[in-house]
Amino acid sequence: MRSDRSSAGWPLKIAAAGGLLFLHLPILLIFVYAFTTEEKSFQWPPPGFTVKWFAVAWNRPDVWEALTLSVKVAAIATAIALVLGTLAAAAVSRTKFFGREAISLLVILPIALPGIITGIALRSAFSLAEIPYSMWTIILGHGTFCVVVVYNNAVARFRRTSGSLIEASMDLGADGFQTFRYVVLPNIATALLAGGMLAFALSFDEVIVTTFTGGQQSTLPIWMLEELIRPRQRPVTNVVAMLVVIVTFLPILAAYYLTRDTDQISGSGK
Repeated sequence: MRSDRSSAGWPLKIAAAGGLLFLHLPILLIFVYAFTTEEKSFQWPPPGFTVKWFAVAWNRPDVWEALTLSVKVAAIATAIALVLGTLAAAAVSRTKFFGREAISLLVILPIALPGIITGIALRSAFSLAEIPYSMWTIILGHGTFCVVVVYNNAVARFRRTSGSLIEASMDLGADGFQTFRYVVLPNIATALLAGGMLAFALSFDEVIVTTFTGGQQSTLPIWMLEELIRPRQRPVTNVVAMLVVIVTFLPILAAYYLTRDTDQISGSGK
């Protein structure tokens, strides 16, 4: 009997192609409009193409200030998330105690809540404690969901790491630090690296929580939003948007390649 897989495959391929176009065609338009000669509005087809907006974006100090703040916030929030997320994952996965599942739920709750809820809660807490808005309030806000990303990656790797390796290390005379350095860390390193990259990407392009915790500070996504509301040079906004796409896409892609096929490996470095 002849299989009909080939005939059934074409509709599925067409549907998949349509879905990909629906998702990514607007992003491609950003790249196109970054090269348009029209300054005030978007036209299709573009009246012409130029690369001058890259030089304009390069020479605008407000772009550099927003970019610098975004990188600082994302880097520090990721570092905090790596420490807290790893410790929480180790406690939940390697020990048994009453309320462990409840604690696990509370750790991942911030990323499940809408960003506006998190933003309002943090703003209320900062106002109540009379904490002035600054870069550090943004970092605290981003840390709430960055910790979850690291935690999810780390706890999955901890659960796939054989406990006999740690027991063997301790039996051979290694102390806790040596066991962590030579046994635990090599086994969870790629999970932490992937979690850190995802956390950096999420923090770099966060808008809602930053709106409530930033005060007068403008990260790069906030700068882009303000430029769209009160446009001066629309193509510059698209040039910066290209940068955001690249900066967030590369760590996500790297995280994917670091963590793929790891479900088949237990007790090894990957």
